[in-house]
Amino acid sequence: MNNKKSRNKGAAFLFIIFGLFFCVVFVRFLVIQFTGVAGGVELAAKAQDKYEINRTLTAQRGSIVDTNGEVLARDTSSYKLIAILDDSMTEDEDNPQHVVDKEETARVLAEHINMEESDILAKLQKKNLYQTEFGSAGRDLSHQTKLAIEELELPGITFIKDTKRFYPNGIFSSHVIGFVEEDEDNGKVTGALGVEKMLDKYLQEEDGYITFQGDLWRNILPNKQTEVVEPSDGATVQMTLDSKIQIFLEDAMSQVNEEYNPVKMIGIVADPDTGKILGMSQRPTYDLNTRKGLEQTWQNIAVEEAIEPGSTMKVFTLASAIEEGVWNPNEKYQSGRYKIDKSTTIGDHNGKRGWGTITYLEGVQRSSNVAFAKLGVEKIGSDTLLKYLKKFGFGKKTGIDLPHETTGQFAYKWESEKVTTAYGQGTTVTPIQLIQAATAIANDGKMMKPYVVEKITDSVTGKTIKETKPTVVAEPISKETASEVRNILETVVTSEKGTGKPYRIDGYDVIGKTGTASIYSSEKGGYLTGHNNYIFSFLGAAPKDDPEVVVYIAIQQPQLKGNESGSAPVSKVFNSVMENTLKYLNIESEETDTKTTVEVPSVTGTNVELAKMQVEKAGLKPIVIGGGTKIQAQSPSNTTVIEGEKVLLLTDGKLTMPDFSGWSMRDVMKASSLMGVDLNTSGSGYGSNQKPKSGTALKQNQSIVVQFEDPETLYYNSKKDETDEEEEGG
Repeated sequence: MNNKKSRNKGAAFLFIIFGLFFCVVFVRFLVIQFTGVAGGVELAAKAQDKYEINRTLTAQRGSIVDTNGEVLARDTSSYKLIAILDDSMTEDEDNPQHVVDKEETARVLAEHINMEESDILAKLQKKNLYQTEFGSAGRDLSHQTKLAIEELELPGITFIKDTKRFYPNGIFSSHVIGFVEEDEDNGKVTGALGVEKMLDKYLQEEDGYITFQGDLWRNILPNKQTEVVEPSDGATVQMTLDSKIQIFLEDAMSQVNEEYNPVKMIGIVADPDTGKILGMSQRPTYDLNTRKGLEQTWQNIAVEEAIEPGSTMKVFTLASAIEEGVWNPNEKYQSGRYKIDKSTTIGDHNGKRGWGTITYLEGVQRSSNVAFAKLGVEKIGSDTLLKYLKKFGFGKKTGIDLPHETTGQFAYKWESEKVTTAYGQGTTVTPIQLIQAATAIANDGKMMKPYVVEKITDSVTGKTIKETKPTVVAEPISKETASEVRNILETVVTSEKGTGKPYRIDGYDVIGKTGTASIYSSEKGGYLTGHNNYIFSFLGAAPKDDPEVVVYIAIQQPQLKGNESGSAPVSKVFNSVMENTLKYLNIESEETDTKTTVEVPSVTGTNVELAKMQVEKAGLKPIVIGGGTKIQAQSPSNTTVIEGEKVLLLTDGKLTMPDFSGWSMRDVMKASSLMGVDLNTSGSGYGSNQKPKSGTALKQNQSIVVQFEDPETLYYNSKKDETDEEEEGG
């Protein structure tokens, strides 16, 4: 009986305990149900964090293109190298997912990335890290490098697909286009120089994202709300630069730079009717992709550095004299020397003997300092000359759309400075100021503001965001004066007495003025002496009656050979650039009416064989891509090109890999864009190797790799292959 009572009491006690526990749980359940909070954490938010998935939708930085739409800068695929250090990632020892042999991994990776083996090993030996990266050496890797490392099958070594800024032309108006840098902390890419920096706010992209409810495998759950914010690509910046003219300039400057090894070079090509800068380059310069050479100069010397212009300034003293009505070409004066005051005398460039008594016209042709000293001080008057030079824009910024423009400075306090300014010494100007002033001579008195950005457009809609229109800055001289100046400057080139004889171009009436500026040394407290120690230059335009192009070339301290004049290296650049540009612009020479440029026929939608016939008939080379029967797209189209250029024709059939051997990088880029494939490149020059092989079937957005080599290397390799074949053949 007592045992039964004890059991009943125990059962009752347990019932009470479990009842209380149930009440606590039930109350807790009600509290959670109504408040949604447990342990200070909102359960809805916790569930959302667990099942809500966010993925970034990557946007691209805006492209930079030339005046014809040719790509100068764009984003392209790249890869970031990652090393997994956490050994917990390996579940199967036979298939390790982390770095096992750190010493061997460091040794092998050092052969493929620009980092010392010891530095790589130091990163691999870091403790308590899930993974490590390799800084700038492990970023922006090409597809070719990625494939080479993957073939090694190194445990724990993997890649993250990324984008990098790609400049297809390498050294190409580098200080104008500029480059980008990536912030080490947040990975944000911003412009660091040139247009990339100046227009960064337009070029900047904004990533989007997608948010959705997912399962444990991060797949989208059906019937759940999905939020999508589309990525916004940066705007497209269209430059006034013309790729073909820029190539003419780069090639000519590179050849002269190699031959004469000058301290500096500057070249500018402009359209005098609009102020558009068609080409601009300098030496030293740098490769936009590798930044090699950047340490030599960060400055765009065309706009950021002022120089004494030398005799090119005489163009504007002459124009001032004509406008003032004090110019008489047949009036004579005594050349040789000119006495400024009791203690100061200046002389002509051939010494104080001069050429005896000559006319002022001959003085211009011979670039007589005495002639321009007398014109500036005695005939025009120093105060009036200064007003004219200011009207021509000297002493103030042109307002060109490039950063850090400087102004130059008038040295005009003492009488000697007023005299020397008239012929281009003492006072300093910028090369871009000379170009702007020259547009007044070439454009019938209307001086045009120079600019390099044509327009900015939305990369998706094509809508114009901002556009630059030609602007007349001033009219310092009349149309009649400009015409007379051009006639006189023509004789500087055509006359046997003229200093511009080296700048004659067969079939074209070139006008211009030479310059030989002394270089002031603050260290020596005076001007440098010696045959090479000058800035040699030429400011010219063509054709004379209606100039289409103004070109300024200046070369500082070239290593001249023997008694070679400074005009030798300058004319090699000027003549090449001017002649090629005039032919490219279809400006007919007086000696021939044969056109060197042709219209590209539109053959989209036509039969392949008919399209090839039409392209060949136009004097162009058709390249058919794919195995279809009709042309689906072509590049280039609706434009004028130099006779003999390639026209790429994409058919509507199976897409196959072309043979890119011997192709320029520009042509390969055109083809990849036309085919819709992802191009990865290495090297520079002309196509030498490619993956996949020619004839291989391709898919849209497939990655292809093309390796480029310079012509000398290609020639050497071809000769080596021939030798090997001969040896194999006995």
